[in-house]
Amino acid sequence: MHRMNKTTITFALSAAALLAGSLLYSQSTPPPKVLEFDHTTIHVQDLQKSAAFYEKFLGFERIPDPFKDNKHLWYRIGAHQQLHVVGGATESVRHDDMEQHLAFRVASVPDFIARLDAAHIPYRNFAGEQKVTLRPDGVHQIYLQDPDGYWLEINDSRF
Repeated sequence: MHRMNKTTITFALSAAALLAGSLLYSQSTPPPKVLEFDHTTIHVQDLQKSAAFYEKFLGFERIPDPFKDNKHLWYRIGAHQQLHVVGGATESVRHDDMEQHLAFRVASVPDFIARLDAAHIPYRNFAGEQKVTLRPDGVHQIYLQDPDGYWLEINDSRF
């Protein structure tokens, strides 16, 4: 029978400990991100009207677009997220379903409503009433439409 010396035993125990530790670590770390939201695009009839709404009213920052064709507007809507607004729609698309919407967070829904009221922009809750909804998780929310009828949710989520 083969006798192990002290160095061999120490090496074997160290290797076993490292292997066990790496298995434990690999099981406790979350899997790497595969997908991350980048942008969404809307197609509009009047690009300048949409630009006025998104820049002047909502305060979105316009960022350079690679096309430089006066048909595309790109806006930063998050740290690494964008809204692409593309002109040239020849007809209005129906946007009846509020379930399909873009949502944006604000510090204060009442302050945002004051801006809406000053600009005479209508808003509503999900039931169609001109008031704020309080979700079960404590978030206040309202809905409004952009110049092409796309639904926007405004909320005070703190996630």
